[in-house]
Amino acid sequence: MNLFRFIGDFLHVLSFVFLLLKLHKSKSCAGISLKSLELYLLVFVARYLDLFTHFVSVYNSVMKIAFISLTATIVYWMRTRYAQTYDKVHDSFRSIFLIAPCFVLALIVNEEFTLLEILWAFSIYLEAVAILPQLFLLQRTGEAENLTAHYVFALGGYRAFYILNWIYRYFTQAYYYVPIVWVSGVIQTLLYADFFYYYIKSVGTTGSFQLPK
Repeated sequence: MNLFRFIGDFLHVLSFVFLLLKLHKSKSCAGISLKSLELYLLVFVARYLDLFTHFVSVYNSVMKIAFISLTATIVYWMRTRYAQTYDKVHDSFRSIFLIAPCFVLALIVNEEFTLLEILWAFSIYLEAVAILPQLFLLQRTGEAENLTAHYVFALGGYRAFYILNWIYRYFTQAYYYVPIVWVSGVIQTLLYADFFYYYIKSVGTTGSFQLPK
């Protein structure tokens, strides 16, 4: 464990805190993409099936359980408690267009042709693009509540710090070579670039997140 990964994990957890605060404060899930959250839930379930077969550390196991349970809880609330406030019209990204190619790619490019490794590769590829429905929703509405914008920013920050973590491990850890993770992580971070620019510009000047019309 190094500082970059710890900060990345902290920002990842913080993104869920922002989401929960947004739901609790506004009693609404408007502006939040259910499609993205369902994709993230699929990512975590596919990636953490090894929770029952491979123990790394207590920290690692707790984080895996937390990511699955928090995401599942928010998805459940959006489909039940806050269903009347869900913006189904604008959250219209076709998730299958992300899931299908990621699964096919995982069948072709993986570290080992076994069920767990294919699902692991699938989760890596899908996580890289899972934010697209949320970004698509923001683009269509043109604005977002601050807590929603903070949620997306924290997710992007988590991945950015994980890139620093990989760089650190590459130079300090022998035989550390995971190109599947590296390439997918860079693509994922680049998808946030436009959002980062307008987040810093909007929140820093107007105090609320807005996209140009």
